[in-house]
Order: sequence, then C-alpha cells, then structure tokens
Amino acid sequence: MTEMKYAVVCVDDDPYILQMLGFQLTKIMDQECTLIEYFTDPNQAIENIDILIKDEIDVIFVMVDYQMPKMTGAELIRKLKEKHPHLKCVMLSGQANRSSVDLLKSENLLEEFIEKPWDEEALFKTLRPFISSTK
Repeated sequence: MTEMKYAVVCVDDDPYILQMLGFQLTKIMDQECTLIEYFTDPNQAIENIDILIKDEIDVIFVMVDYQMPKMTGAELIRKLKEKHPHLKCVMLSGQANRSSVDLLKSENLLEEFIEKPWDEEALFKTLRPFISSTK
C-alpha cells in the first residue's frame, strides 16, 4: 500500500455537496497517495488540517463554502492562513459575499472562487494546476 503524501480538504455544511465533490474529485485525484477529507464542521476541518500538516502530509488545497452556520468561509480561510500561510484555498459557493471574496483575493488569501452550481469540467480546469504540482 502506498503511503499518503497529499491531502485535499473540503468544507461545506451540506453533506450532499460534499458527496458530489467527492465523486468528482476522485476522477482527477491520484487516490493511491492523496487523501480526500470532507467536513461539515469548519472547526473539525481546522483540527484535521493541523494534524495532517503535523504528520507532514502536503495539503494540496482546501475547498470551502462561504455560507456555513458556525463560521463563514472567509473566517475559516483567515483562521487557516494565520496558522498555515502556505495553504492554497478555493471557495465554492452560491451565496458568497462578493466584497468579502474580493477582499480575500486582494489580501492573497484566496486562490480561486467557483460559483455554485458548478460545471464539472470547469471545476477540473480550476483545480488541475494545484493537482499537477503534486506530480
């Protein structure tokens, strides 16, 4: 069995969205060496990312929703970047506050924004540069 070297973390309060992302991401990720993690709770995602990094697993990117009950995606990204400034963050949302997204981008905290509902091929096109850096 191959050791996991990489991880992708997806955070969305809607389990259906996470299920769909999981289905789609398995099409473009090397599952032999990449762990794909899903969280509905942003605080659990932060804890898990801390563990992954401590275990020297390279987190390729973190994909977050904007509108979540416990904290917004913008708040989550800010917390993650404070602890791990090298993390790449992608926001996937249909209800994002445009000014918040623009501010995150202007502060170099957000690499990409994808609007819900998304097109699978557009998702792949956006994510491939992150994934290709692992090969």
